[in-house]
Amino acid sequence: MIVRRERPADSEAVAAVHRAAFPTDVEARLTDELREDVGLLPHLSLVAVDGDDVVGHVIATRGWVEPHGAPALGLGPLGVRPEAQGRGVGTVLVHALVAVAEAAGERLVALLGDPAYYARMGFVPAADLGVAAPDPAWGAHFQARALTDPWPRGTFRYAAPFDRL
Repeated sequence: MIVRRERPADSEAVAAVHRAAFPTDVEARLTDELREDVGLLPHLSLVAVDGDDVVGHVIATRGWVEPHGAPALGLGPLGVRPEAQGRGVGTVLVHALVAVAEAAGERLVALLGDPAYYARMGFVPAADLGVAAPDPAWGAHFQARALTDPWPRGTFRYAAPFDRL
């Protein structure tokens, strides 16, 4: 398996990954909308390829921490084809994305997901870092990883397509 930047020719395979990984097409549609959004950071849309097959995808887009509009990243969706799950594909994708983000000078990555899964990759409840979720009901499922010290503190805001979910 290799991890590389998503290419335009991968878009159908990426949509197929998300449709297979999730019970609805919300993540596939969200990924398409994120590609068209001003918050797209093409170097932070990665695929895992096994042979000729795209088996996983992760994307991070520009987010902000208010009240000062400090730039941050919103990670997601992350999807792995069911037959490739449990083999570390998602973990490798997240580690690769964080490494690229850190190399690019990003300061914070936030996400909504399973705390037990993402804790293995260095994510903590965002509130522990002084970052509030866009929706307080998300609680410990809203997580973050600081890539610098200091990192921005305040209320996180995702790229616009997330608001339409």
